[in-house]
Amino acid sequence: MIVLQDVTLQRGTKVLLDHASVTINPGEHAALIGRNGAGKSSLFGLLNGTLHEDGGEVLFPASWRLAQVAQDMPETTASATAFVLEGDSRLQEAEAALREADAANDGIAIANAHALLTDAGAHDATARAQALILGLGFQVDELDRPVNSFSGGWRMRLQLARALMCPSDLLLLDEPTNHLDLDALVWLEGWLRRYAGTLLIISHDREFLDAVTQVTIQIEHGKLTRYGGNYSTFEELRAQQLTLQQAAYHRQQEKIAHLQKFIDRFKAKATKARQAQSRVKALERMERLAPVLTSADFTFTFEEPPQLPNPMLVIRQATFGYRGATPATPSPATPLHEPADFTTSDALHQHQLQTGEALPPIGPQDTVILHDVSRSVLAGQRLGILGANGQGKSTFVKTIAHVLPLLAGHLTEGKGLRLGYFAQQELDMLMADDTPLGHMVRLAKAHPDIAATCGREQELRNFLGSFQFAGDMVHQAVGTMSGGEKARLALAMIVWQRPNLLLLDEPTNHLDLVTREALAMALNSFDGTVMLVSHDRALLRAVCDDFWLVAHGTVAPFEGDLDDYQRHLIDMARQKREALQAARASESPAADSPPPADSPAASPAASGAELRRQQAALRQQFLEKKRPLAKRQQQLDARLETLGAQKTTLEARLCEPMPPDQIADTGRELKQVTDALEEAELEWLDVSAALEALVQEAGAHAR
Repeated sequence: MIVLQDVTLQRGTKVLLDHASVTINPGEHAALIGRNGAGKSSLFGLLNGTLHEDGGEVLFPASWRLAQVAQDMPETTASATAFVLEGDSRLQEAEAALREADAANDGIAIANAHALLTDAGAHDATARAQALILGLGFQVDELDRPVNSFSGGWRMRLQLARALMCPSDLLLLDEPTNHLDLDALVWLEGWLRRYAGTLLIISHDREFLDAVTQVTIQIEHGKLTRYGGNYSTFEELRAQQLTLQQAAYHRQQEKIAHLQKFIDRFKAKATKARQAQSRVKALERMERLAPVLTSADFTFTFEEPPQLPNPMLVIRQATFGYRGATPATPSPATPLHEPADFTTSDALHQHQLQTGEALPPIGPQDTVILHDVSRSVLAGQRLGILGANGQGKSTFVKTIAHVLPLLAGHLTEGKGLRLGYFAQQELDMLMADDTPLGHMVRLAKAHPDIAATCGREQELRNFLGSFQFAGDMVHQAVGTMSGGEKARLALAMIVWQRPNLLLLDEPTNHLDLVTREALAMALNSFDGTVMLVSHDRALLRAVCDDFWLVAHGTVAPFEGDLDDYQRHLIDMARQKREALQAARASESPAADSPPPADSPAASPAASGAELRRQQAALRQQFLEKKRPLAKRQQQLDARLETLGAQKTTLEARLCEPMPPDQIADTGRELKQVTDALEEAELEWLDVSAALEALVQEAGAHAR
């Protein structure tokens, strides 16, 4: 187990952990939560050895293997599959041992190295690596692409796959969902639920934490507090704890006031002096309770839009994509809802769109992402835009926001439409050497109609204060701010412009849980229309009433809720795995086919009849060996599914209020089911290995 005992950790002048203690048991999946800057990542540093405690003791099993996601951007020409395979440290060690043994021509060492390779799962390592890559959203034709041909976000997915590939007893994940879309997020949840080791995870996605953790550890005021249960259970327990703590504090304050009143009244009277003195000593001995100190909750609201055109947008037979000339990157000084600066050609396209002139025909140099899209956006709608990465969600939203030109068709805006656009890269668009107040002043100059009522400097300061930019923070350089502070500034700039249509493309990537809650509340009270692209399911559930699915080159309504969409994603992932397995099967010898006539069993002098007899005997022998293994594998698949469902039910039951005896019974039952699940998984691996060896044996005969 992992034990932090009376640990003190200081970074510079800031004390992150102050005599903190906590225990994490083997196999537990724990969420590490706390405000930004509370010390969550520093605690990871203690566990991985990059930081050392200033006091106390950190006890960590020396034999445990640790895995975590590397934060550097990989620069290599190795294929995606090879890069992820390199994350399997046991496999790499076994291969290195084999190379050394071959070089020394040491037969015993070669045999030992082959045994190590078998233990490391070398026979299916490539398949396991590719399953991880596909699960995280890559396509089959990208498995052999060089790593440095992918964009930054996709390379970080490969780093995550590499960490998952590594055999580990402890897995540390710091915001693993930041670069994932909803499809990959659902897959990662399933993988982590099956992870047998100890998991410690930092995330601001509450549904993700609820799905993969059973323990919550909070860092607050330098202390570590352990709560049994997932994040939702933590919130309930924490609320109860704060209520009890505040009530105890008030009772003590009443008692102190009563004692002090007696002392003040009678300390000068000789007849009451002794009683007064005893109360003074009682006050001195009293262990004072601190009031409940919690950080002020962050809230904000959208002002009522001056107009609400209906419909907001009408899209008719539209084609979305990219012209041959790539649009120029918008200037950081560009107001969030204004069209970006385009090349001359793109400016012409935009002018034609706005004036109703015919758009130029789509040429061979243009890239079409979505075609024949016809949709209407009504006032007050709450639309969630779903779809896998690369399907065109951002292209669709960028075109509506005037960042990309429309390739064909018609996009008609309602009269008085005012856009508020939050882009994924919006934080990079802020000017690093400018200040929050400087950004707001420049925005006010660009919008004199809004600035006439709330554009004076003091009004801008007050407005920034409502987004937690108080005092000298309005003069702090944006480049020195955290991602969460930059995201709040971008939100503030949108809110100030009083939009009636919000286009939000992954607005929560840098927001903590408190700010995400504030955003959900603000969007629910917003009178205008919301179009939201997000992998935060809690936000999507809280805000969106309808969903559009961007897939297969078009945009269509999705009939169902997020749970239906998750089932849809699971089905799509299964189809992708089956397609990959079918492709592998077509490249390897057929499993059920007998060895060919030129196998070693066939004598050159054998007659045709003898050859057919040998083939039939080999085929029968192969099928007799395979049939019981395949049947047992099917039985184990069904048992694993049943045990997994039982485990999920028991874990959910433990989160509900129950008498102590029922808690103990449920805990024992959960332990039995978990042990049975592990035993079934081990047997499944053995059976699978036997089947694989049988197929390889048939292939050897074929050669």
